Amino acid sequence: MTLSVCMIVRDEEKILSRCLESLRGEADELIIVDTGSRDKTAEIARKYTDRVYFFPWIDDFSAARNFAFSKASGDYLMWLDADDVIPENMINQLRKLKQRLLTEIADMAVCRYVGGGCAYFRERIVKRSAGFHWEGRVHECITPHGKLIRDDFTVVHLGSDKPRGARNLHIYQKWRAEEALSGRNLFYYGRELYYNRLYTESIAVLEEMLAGNGWYVNKIEACKILAECHSAQKRPDLARDALLYSFRYGLPRGGICHALGRNFQETGQYREAIFWYERALACPDRSGEGDFDLPDERTLFPLLGLTYCHYALGEEAAARAWQARAAALAPDHPSVAHNEAFFAQQKARK
Repeated sequence: MTLSVCMIVRDEEKILSRCLESLRGEADELIIVDTGSRDKTAEIARKYTDRVYFFPWIDDFSAARNFAFSKASGDYLMWLDADDVIPENMINQLRKLKQRLLTEIADMAVCRYVGGGCAYFRERIVKRSAGFHWEGRVHECITPHGKLIRDDFTVVHLGSDKPRGARNLHIYQKWRAEEALSGRNLFYYGRELYYNRLYTESIAVLEEMLAGNGWYVNKIEACKILAECHSAQKRPDLARDALLYSFRYGLPRGGICHALGRNFQETGQYREAIFWYERALACPDRSGEGDFDLPDERTLFPLLGLTYCHYALGEEAAARAWQARAAALAPDHPSVAHNEAFFAQQKARK
């Protein structure tokens, strides 16, 4: 089989080579579409491929990605962003995945995506002849059809130092003014409003999303963002209600339980906080369902919360026990190191 790697880029001269070098020659064809760079991005891209194209930016990521797909000739198409890399230990996994796609006659491979402490699965490789296309002007996706396989091949999103800005928010605002948004796009619009600290507006959009049709995973995450909005507006009771409301849509997630623990901790209700932190530790990784899984929210962060709450209740032995577990898990984390120093001082005074 042949694999075409398709990318859309803009002003990525600082990081494009990092991404392309990480491919280590595994792409049979490399398609790079520049959407308006003002730096040396296109010049750098031409060092790796002669398949460099230009596409005018029209505030529509799907239009650009579909253009890139249209230029590819490989049996399968894989997308990457300039701030992604394929870890060296994943190259052999990619080779196995390419063989698996052939053996199982698959139309789409859904793979792990890791970045910013978060892990989730999303579409990564599609069969060109199956007619897949990108949808959505921003936070674009490919609707699956045909035979789908899930694989542990992992792409790491390292990000860049370019300011995030309000680009995505502006795209959503323009889009909503022109037509109704789907439940999925209401979720991402609400999240962009939250990122831009427009909490009241975010609450309104996310509540609209929850009242309509939508994927249960997005609805659970929407409840979590709602809680963050209420917390930012100093309304802990409403934040708590939003977190509890998520249980209408599915089993408790580690992130939800951790947020409930933190909510109770911040209001001085330490026994209740302990209950929810312990529930968070018992929650499994649900990224396989499509969740944005933040492993720290079901491992390290609850351990830190339990340490704090037990100490606040005067239960120093229990606090030290939880701290020991945190230290075994992440000895170099700043909060763990701070607690180690604190307990060492306490011991020295006795």
